[in-house]
Formats: sequence, structure tokens, C-alpha cells
Amino acid sequence: MLFEFDGKSPRIGKDAYVSDTAQVIGDVSLGDNSYVGHGAIIRGDYGRIEIGEGTAVEEGVIIHAPPKGLHLIGKSVTLGHGAVLHGNIIGDFSVIGMGAILSIFSETGEWSIVGEGSLVRANQKIPPNAVAVGNPAKVVRDVNDGDRELWTYGKQVYVDLAKKHLDQPMKLIG
Repeated sequence: MLFEFDGKSPRIGKDAYVSDTAQVIGDVSLGDNSYVGHGAIIRGDYGRIEIGEGTAVEEGVIIHAPPKGLHLIGKSVTLGHGAVLHGNIIGDFSVIGMGAILSIFSETGEWSIVGEGSLVRANQKIPPNAVAVGNPAKVVRDVNDGDRELWTYGKQVYVDLAKKHLDQPMKLIG
């Protein structure tokens, strides 16, 4: 569901899918070929959120922006189920694992991976091409070719799923 708030309305890109059970509120821009899953909440109510093309906002993700600030989420990003994101920047091609938390003013670099259930603390920066896990998140290794291959495949799955949802809408049966 899309909601205007404070005179600002979400902008949804071409071939982007937003579930009817998601809430996209206010000053939000969603790039082309992106996917917003069931139960996701994207709150652009007192800050702006920009989500790049080909990005998957999986089920149950919560995204917020710093007050009067910008939360910039790059292109071809995977935001895993149940992640909570209140940061500043998520770099292109990044992966944020299921249940991970990115606290206010945090940043992740291009092709970074934040493991499932990890906590990136307020103002913490994860460098590009790094895998970070734990609470607090710590860099444990560099992203490798296997990671890139796996996540490039995973990102395409959600681009294809967005298109399928648009071509074949769900039907309420009960």
C-alpha cells in the first residue's frame, strides 16, 4: 500500500513490484525492477529514502531514514527478511542478511555483506567488499567470487519475481 504523508508521495519505478501488504509511506523513491515483499514497511515520513533499481526488499523488512536525512540504498541490493534498517548508506550490490540491524547513521560499502542477525551499530561503517558478522558486526573476510556469483543469482531471482507478480497478480481465495 502506498501512502502520501506531509505532502510527499512514494515514487515507484517501472516494473517494480510493491506487495499489497507492504506499507510505503511518504518521501520514498523505488527504482525500476525492484521488489518490495509482503509486510515490509518503508517509512519516508520524516526523512527521504531512495532505493536503487533491481533491489529486493524482502518480507518484513523495516526501513527508516534519519530525521530530515537521506537513507540511500543502492542498486541491486538484497535486504533479507526481517532486517531493520535505519542507516545512511547501503552500497550497490550489498547484501544485508535476514534479521540484521543497521542502526542510525551506519553505512555499508559496495558489495559488502552483513551476516544474518548481525548488528551494525550507530555511525559504524562497513567497508566495500567486506563480510561483517556478529554483535557488533566485525569484518571477518573479503567478499570472494563465490559470494558475488551466489548473490548475483539471488538478485536476479527477485527481479524475476517482481515481474512475475506484476504479470500474474495474486488472487485472494479465502
